[in-house]
Amino acid sequence: MTMTPSLAGAGLEALNARVQYDLACLNIPPANWVPPQAMEDGQPVHDVVIIGGGQCGMVAAFALLSGGISNIRIFDRNPAGLEGPWLNYARMETLRSPKTLPGPSYGFASLTFRAWYEAQFGNPAWEALDKIPRPTWMAYLSWYRDVLKLPVENDVKVEHVTPEGDLLRLELSGAGAPSKTVLTRKLVMATGREGTGAPKIPAFVNNLPGNAWSHSADEIDFARLKDKRVVVIGVGASAVDNAAEALEHGAQEVRFLIRRPQMPTINKMMGIGSFGFTHGYATLPDEWRWQIMHYSFATQTPPPRGSTLRVSRHDNAHFHFGCGVKAMQMEGDEIVIETQQGTVRCDYLILGTGFEIDPLARTELAGYADRILLWRDCYQPPVELKNDELGNFPYVQRDFAFQEREPGTAPWLRNIHCFNYGATVSLGKVSGDIPGISEGASWLAGAIAANLYREDVERHWQRLEQYDSPELLGDEWQATPLPNATANA
Repeated sequence: MTMTPSLAGAGLEALNARVQYDLACLNIPPANWVPPQAMEDGQPVHDVVIIGGGQCGMVAAFALLSGGISNIRIFDRNPAGLEGPWLNYARMETLRSPKTLPGPSYGFASLTFRAWYEAQFGNPAWEALDKIPRPTWMAYLSWYRDVLKLPVENDVKVEHVTPEGDLLRLELSGAGAPSKTVLTRKLVMATGREGTGAPKIPAFVNNLPGNAWSHSADEIDFARLKDKRVVVIGVGASAVDNAAEALEHGAQEVRFLIRRPQMPTINKMMGIGSFGFTHGYATLPDEWRWQIMHYSFATQTPPPRGSTLRVSRHDNAHFHFGCGVKAMQMEGDEIVIETQQGTVRCDYLILGTGFEIDPLARTELAGYADRILLWRDCYQPPVELKNDELGNFPYVQRDFAFQEREPGTAPWLRNIHCFNYGATVSLGKVSGDIPGISEGASWLAGAIAANLYREDVERHWQRLEQYDSPELLGDEWQATPLPNATANA
């Protein structure tokens, strides 16, 4: 068979075979090298459990399996095919990321979105493709899971994590839960954008009934918004995408209430993305990392051009800048909003206010989240760079593991790895965004492998001493006396 540079148009069956060939050439997955742990209370002990079966959880699992760490579990709270935000609360038409990014391919050309797309639709279709449609990306991730045979267990929610000596006990719920609890040595929280916090809910909605508003991450019945006046708070990507959905479902009008005086137009972080930034950012001193992220937060990321045009093509869409909310209340069925520019009335409110970093909001960490070391505990910026939101991010090292605020009070935190948005200030965009997740997964897997090996070093020493498989059998040579040798007296 002649190997060709591309399998464009050859179909997924041919691509699947190429993937398996590539893996076989590199001996992936290798044999498991981690010594098995003794059962605890009749339960097996897993080496790693991953919370989240989306793109980050899957590439983390593939990295671990590629490194010979196979005693793992992957739990996702959603049904199969609905992992991550893509078919849940993500409502953009296409991804922002360029189609050429390698994403979760982990260095394998045959695992890229391009290889998957070209195999089915051919090279001309690939060349004609501009941005990746959101449902198409989810279809690619589902294929990625299947072709790599990743053991994602769906409909399983991790409710709480409790330390038990050197282990972690995970309390599970959901229709797919294999048991009430499982035990693991290491836990990876691949929980995405809200992974170390929760949706950001401003206090001004406290006076509104729950049926009058939604956060952009909620499930929203947009059909109910037909002929309704809708207000959207914010103008980030999620705010714009939700506004577009409301307009396309027949909303009478949609008004954006935006605090800042003008629309952000430049995605600053895109301008410095490089191999150097990916690997160098995490090595910078605290003051540089804070300065870079502070600048990114202050300048803000604009919504994608396509998403913005999707809204502005509707004559009944209105962008109100310098229009921060002061208060709101109900008058009958109407929401009355007091803004910096006056009063706005509407029938429904959507919060495009993003997510906040707050470990205390995570039920998995209830009871000890306040012991996690945060950036505000480690670094005090100059007054002009003060930012409470940045200060709430966990302060993690290259292994993504939480650290103790007070040494000795919660040593088990080193076994919980924050492989999600919460690691951004410490390590950059290697645990959530598509461009850097393979590099982040490599760091994570390498660090976990090193930690497991160090913890088991005595057992590895025993293996070294006990290893007795001869490479030579004794018949490969014959001893020869030295000619003309004079025996020592």
